[in-house]
Amino acid sequence: MTGSELALLARTARHLRAGQVVHRARLRGQRLLVRGAPGLARAVLSGRAPADAGWPGQFQPLDARLRGWPDAVELASGRVTLLGVRGALRDWRHREKPQLWRYHLHYWDWAWALTQGVPPDDARRLFGDLFRSWCAGTRFGQWDEWSPYVAALRAWSWCGQYAPLVRGTEIDDDFRAQLALHAGFLRRHLERDVGGNHLVKDLKALIGLGVFLRDEALLGRAVSLLGRELRVQVLADGGHYERSPAYHCQVLGDLIDVDALLAAATSAVPEELSRAVSEMRRWLGLVVAPDGSLPPLNDGFPMRADLLAALEPGPAAPDGLTLLADTGLGIMRRGGLHVIADVGLPCPDELPAHAHADTLGFLLYDGDTCVVGECGTSTYEAGARRAYERGTAAHSTVEVDGANSTEVWGTFRAARRARPTSVTAVDRDGRSVLSASHDGYARLPGRPIHARTWSLTAVGLVVDDAISGSGVHDVRTHVHLAPGITWTPGGGVGRLRVGSLTPLTAEQMEAARGWHELVPAVVLTSRVRASLPWRGRIEFAAEDAA
Repeated sequence: MTGSELALLARTARHLRAGQVVHRARLRGQRLLVRGAPGLARAVLSGRAPADAGWPGQFQPLDARLRGWPDAVELASGRVTLLGVRGALRDWRHREKPQLWRYHLHYWDWAWALTQGVPPDDARRLFGDLFRSWCAGTRFGQWDEWSPYVAALRAWSWCGQYAPLVRGTEIDDDFRAQLALHAGFLRRHLERDVGGNHLVKDLKALIGLGVFLRDEALLGRAVSLLGRELRVQVLADGGHYERSPAYHCQVLGDLIDVDALLAAATSAVPEELSRAVSEMRRWLGLVVAPDGSLPPLNDGFPMRADLLAALEPGPAAPDGLTLLADTGLGIMRRGGLHVIADVGLPCPDELPAHAHADTLGFLLYDGDTCVVGECGTSTYEAGARRAYERGTAAHSTVEVDGANSTEVWGTFRAARRARPTSVTAVDRDGRSVLSASHDGYARLPGRPIHARTWSLTAVGLVVDDAISGSGVHDVRTHVHLAPGITWTPGGGVGRLRVGSLTPLTAEQMEAARGWHELVPAVVLTSRVRASLPWRGRIEFAAEDAA
């Protein structure tokens, strides 16, 4: 590791809680023990798997109600397509594939396809063959398949798939024994070092296993820990504290499942759980874009329409300005124009994994059409693409001296973070005005501070930028047009005319439309060498505006 990387690591680690470091050391030590003596570890961690194991018959998890799983015919042929990439089943290693693909392979949620439109006997026979292949082709404690997060998702999937695909078949005893082993493993490998959506997923799995295995002690402990996490992870405005709409949806789906399972199994649902579900649904309704998609803020991925509908988002944001102060999102609606502005922290202090350097970025919609977007997220693999997608230049905001407003680095790390300040919101006389500033560039010579104001009316949007400080700096304002949106120099985008105090140039780029899927897009950029203080403006006006 180079000196600069060590410095980045130090600036990242200072945000961590002491307990996170302790838990990371504990998990790594346990990982070495399990890998070094898998037989002994299996014997220690295995538990009781009662013959009457299972979930209540009236409970149906979200996954069982969704369509769009990999094609069952493809599964029968020994292949599976995940994240747009096809690979062989029964080869459980796949070292040539991206790690996230391998994780999805070991989630086993794709096996829900066998419960939908496949003759039951054929489905159970194929599932049994795949299960035996997995047991033979994997090794207990080996990453990727025994990463706690992966084991948690697989345990939940298997608990739900037991009744339709396993009960009464030849693999019944071995399958229940595997789930008892998963329970022993997960209860000792909770990801307290990471926290966030990972820990929610771990606890969801333990709750599912507690119900499945009739283990009241395990169930009670997991429900108690989940309640503690809700008080941390669900912000006062209903948003998830990782500040990614995609992960908000993932956590909301987990809580909906747990709420329904507890209601079916115990008739005792903690009030704080039901309240969290209600508040997160309200937040989601406010944030969903006019075209029905999720805003691609921070790490994000397209959300299937059926899953989004199953989460039951609350009402859309009303006309005017809605400020979600804890999450740091401003939603502005006037006429057919809709703005989503990021005026919040990039991440929780202790969890930078999904942060982007996107402070004071924004999205602009004209009706149901996204006009201004951002680059999005296409990969979690380390490399130039991942670094670019997390960086400031990949977002519709201002970049100073080629630096990122938040020091994102590695694959999931962030050192010094932009801190938004002076957030104000005014909504009157047919105009919505949102202002904020951040100190992400204050580490540079001259201590630049970026401030931005959005002013929205029914006929247009004005974005005013100001950078205070001293010295001469390179200032670049990026405006990422959504895929399919073109720009006419001297004209505009769609029905909106675009004007700027400084000349705009267009460059062909690639934007993410999904995992490993890039499509052509245009980014508009103004470049100036400016003595601070500096001011800039970009206007989007309707063609028919007076």
